[in-house]
Formats: sequence, C-alpha cells, structure tokens
Amino acid sequence: MSLLESIQSPEDVKILTDPELAQLCGELREFLVSSVSKTGGHLASNLGVVELTVALHRIFDTSRDRIVFDVGHQCYVHKLLTGRAGEFDALRRFGGLAGFPKPAESAHDAFIAGHASNSVSVALGMARAAALESEDYSVIAVIGDGALTGGLAYEGLSDAGESGVPLIVILNDNGMSITESVGGMARYLSRQRVKPSYLRFKKRYRAFTETAFGGKLLYKFTHAVKNLIKRVFLNSSIFENLGFQYIGVLDGHNVAQLETALDWARSLHAPVLVHVSTKKGLGYKFSEETPDLYHGVPPFNPEVGITEAAKESFSSVFGSEMCWLAEESDRVCAVTAAMTSGTGLANFAARFPKRFFDVGIAEGHAVAMAAGLAEQGITPVVAMYSTFLQRAYDMLVHDVSIMNLHVVFAVDRAGIVPGDGETHQGIYDVAYLSSVPGMTVMCPASHAELRDMLRLAVKRATGPVALRYPKGGEGDYREGGVKLSKVVREGEDVTIVTYGVLVNVALEAAEVLARADVSVEVVKLGVINPIEFATIERSVGKTRRLLVLEDCVAAGCVGERILAHLEQRGIETIWAVLKNTGSRSIPCGTVDELRRMCGIDEMSVAVAITEKLRPELADEKNPT
Repeated sequence: MSLLESIQSPEDVKILTDPELAQLCGELREFLVSSVSKTGGHLASNLGVVELTVALHRIFDTSRDRIVFDVGHQCYVHKLLTGRAGEFDALRRFGGLAGFPKPAESAHDAFIAGHASNSVSVALGMARAAALESEDYSVIAVIGDGALTGGLAYEGLSDAGESGVPLIVILNDNGMSITESVGGMARYLSRQRVKPSYLRFKKRYRAFTETAFGGKLLYKFTHAVKNLIKRVFLNSSIFENLGFQYIGVLDGHNVAQLETALDWARSLHAPVLVHVSTKKGLGYKFSEETPDLYHGVPPFNPEVGITEAAKESFSSVFGSEMCWLAEESDRVCAVTAAMTSGTGLANFAARFPKRFFDVGIAEGHAVAMAAGLAEQGITPVVAMYSTFLQRAYDMLVHDVSIMNLHVVFAVDRAGIVPGDGETHQGIYDVAYLSSVPGMTVMCPASHAELRDMLRLAVKRATGPVALRYPKGGEGDYREGGVKLSKVVREGEDVTIVTYGVLVNVALEAAEVLARADVSVEVVKLGVINPIEFATIERSVGKTRRLLVLEDCVAAGCVGERILAHLEQRGIETIWAVLKNTGSRSIPCGTVDELRRMCGIDEMSVAVAITEKLRPELADEKNPT
C-alpha cells in the first residue's frame, strides 16, 4: 500500500514524520498526473500547491476551521487529503467529483469557488461570524497572485485589515493566473522578500516578550520604533499598510517552514498575510515548462504530454478572424481578462502587441477601459467567457450602454459548458445582455456565421454588440451569412424556434418527428436582441404550435419575449412549450449529458412535441 492510500482523513496527515511527508508529496504529484491525464482537469495549479495544502492540513482542522480557496482550481490536493481519492476516476463527470470546492460534497469544503478574487471577502464574513458567535475556529483565505489583479480582492483586504478580526490570508505567488500574471501588483510581489531566519527570530522574540516581566511594554515600544523606521526609511509592504501583519516570502515547497509560519499566524489572532512562493506545475516536466498549457487539460498521455493539435473551434475561428480585421484596420484592438489562450487571442497578441490588452482578472476594468477606447474612436473587441462577463454587468450598462458606445463583446463559453460545473455555465448572458439598452446580441450557429457576424459587428455596426458562442466546435449546420431570422426547415405542424448551435438539435428532432409523420418547421434566429418577429409570426400563424429551444435559464429567456409578443399581436396558438435549462444550477458533465438532464436534447424535444400532439391525434381518431 502506498502512503497516499493510507490517508483517509487529514488526521492521518498530522501524524506523519518528515520523511513520510516528503514521500506523501511525491505520491500526491504522481497521483495527480496519472488521474488528471485520464479525466482532464486543472493540473499545473494543483501540482504547485502540494506542500502548501499538506501544511494547511497539518496545522488546521478543516472539518471546523474554514479554508476558502480563491478560484478553486487548486483544490484537488485538498480533496485527496480529505478522503476523496477513490472518487477521482469520476472527476468533473456527471454525478461525480466536482472540479472545484463544493460544500454539498464534503464538510471539509468551506465554500463554493470558481470565480476569482472573492475569497478574502467570504473569509472575512466567516471570521466575523466566529467573533459574533464567540466560536473558536480559524479562517484562512488562499488566494493567488493572479486573483490580486481583481479589485474585489482589495475591497476585502482593506476591510479585513481595518477590522482587526483574526483572519489568515495566504498569498500563493506563482507568477501565473492562467497565463503569466500581468500588471503592477505582479511586479510588486516579485520584489517582496523576507528571510526565514527573520521569521524564526520574530517568533522567539514575541514569545519572550509575552512571558518576561515587562515584556509587553518592551514589545510595544520596539514595535512602535520598528514602524517609525519603516515609515521613514523603508518601503513597507502594501499589506501592512492595509492593516495586516506580513509574513513572507516563504518557500511554498518547504512543509516545515510553512507549518512554522502558519502556526505563528494562527497565534497572532489578528489579520495576517502569509506570502508564499510556489512553482506552478512543479514535479511534472511538461507542466513546469509550459504551465499555461497544462492549466486546464483534456485527457492526455502522461509519458509524452499533450501532443494533439487543438481542433478548430469557435474560439480559434474568432482569433483568426480578429487577426484579419486587425490587418485591415489599425483601429481594431482586443481586450481580455486573463483569458488570452482560452478566447483564441494568443496569435493576435503576438502579432499586434500594441493593440492587445490583457488586463488580468479584472473584468469590470476591462469593459470600462474598452468604453474609454471606444469613446476616443478605437474599436475594441472584448473577449471573455460568459460566466466572467457577468461580473462586469454594471460597466455594460453604465459605461457602454448609456453613451451607446461601439464596443464589441465576444462572449465565449456561452450556453452549457462541459466539465467545470455550476460556477462556469454560460446560461445567464441571454437575459443580462438583452436587458442592456441598445445592445445587439448575435448568435452564430456555425464557424462561417461567426466570421460574417464578427466582421459586421466590427466594421458596420454601431453601439454595443455581443456575439455569443459555445465552447468547442460547430455541428452539421455550416451555413454562413448574417440573417436576423430564417426558416432552415419548412414544415406544417409545429414550429421550433432556436438559435446558435442548438439549431443542430432542432433539426435532429425534426428528423425524428418526421419518421412519425409530424412535419416540423425550424426557425433559426441569428439575432436574439432585438428579435425580428416577422418570420416567427408567419410560421406560428401557419402551424399554431410552438416550441422555443434554448440553453439558458428560464427567467429572461427568448421564449418569454416571443410568447409576450404573440399575445400582444393576438396570434393564437394551440399550445406553446419553452425548453431551456430551467431555474437550476447546472453541474459537471458533458454537453450531451447536461442537455439530456435539462430536456433540451433532440429526443427530449421530440418527446415533448409528441406528448403535446397526442391529445390532438386521439381526438382525430375518436371524433365526437
């Protein structure tokens, strides 16, 4: 039996000797590479926090103490040490182990995670709850340097430092978010250094002054002198200026040093920031060399690493077309928020560095900055995942919409997203984008449509324009052009209205129903805001039966607007069905599995129509 196999709970980690701890860390890395190579998932970030996570479980009791992981990419080691190693064969799969912390999954998971920069705020709330209830447990926020580019992190740090509430913030400094961290904070962190010997001296000195006669007065005096000297002669830490006691920079791969620092931080009963330096991807050659490539990985052969060339996708087509547009006009620029590779902009960044702006994990800033660019005559294209763009909703309304600025939004990962679960589903943008005054929302159903729509949005459109498209590639529908709406299959009995890649599902459902002698007309919307209703009116006026198919939440869906319009126009239907993701959070799974769960796959659509038609067919057979 390996040492890792003997770890059933964090209590088993606490009793290990130093040689056993080194062995455990090695086995954890071997397990991560072996397991994630089969399932896919976040690899490099977890390889980088092995020792840090082991040290946390040596010092704290996660069944009671609260560890709040920022983003949560790095939680796999935590899950392995809390009795979930046997579930890793179903990591990020439907009904299996979540790829992020999930309290419903384990008492050791303090809080859900998936979006960046919120951990300090959440942890401060927990620390204040402990104080209000006079409870004795520690609260720890683990945040990466990449997440410190998000403004919310500083709101939390500012409040936490001023509060004086016992809270430990661990800054995991690896110089990376998904790609290399950018901005002034990244440069600042690279300059911060404190020797471990100084930390040991401070701990011994504090222990002496707490027990010796007159020690507390001595400590108070020397502490005041130290602060005076730092103010006059030294550049003090930004974290100390915010009210934190600062410990760092520590070797994030030295368990003993980390344990000493964490134990001391806990004993201070004050806001403390522990700054650790780690190497993302440590222990696996390929991820050490290219940690950005191994941030989120598909299944791969661990012996040779990732070798398969990426297939053409909506993201890669977008990136390619952006390069063509930039060649044609020097006013076209690209903006993203730590999503360069994921949005397909790596080549654009290399070819047009002066017109490429990766602002780090700061979505609100990205949109506001784009508004400034647009106001001065530049054409910014903001590329973000749907789930992260929603963090900038206020800027969409206040900074872009009110002045009707020409900012183009490339909304990647729209609709159902495989693998990442609840925190990454792009099922809200239909509602929030359509609520922004003046916003045009296009939905390409094919790579050709994406090229044509992006070209129109950049070169001919006015005001804010969004193009929403999914992760991955196109289906059987391959037509191009830009049409507000069009009939892509004619029929007499039922109308299906849909948009984006779901047109493939609608057409497949129509084929299934055709075998049962049900004639389905499929209307595809190219633009969902504003909606061109004339085609829908003609089709529904003919069939008088309607099903609207969408991969978004029910509230604010396109179907609601269509039904309201038909009612206002006095166009009656025999029946109408709205098929969408409902009012639920969507867990991990493949796209096909999640569509079946939500009832928006081709068979579910066919069954729904058949069930609605059955009473009519029965009436035809048995006339009264």
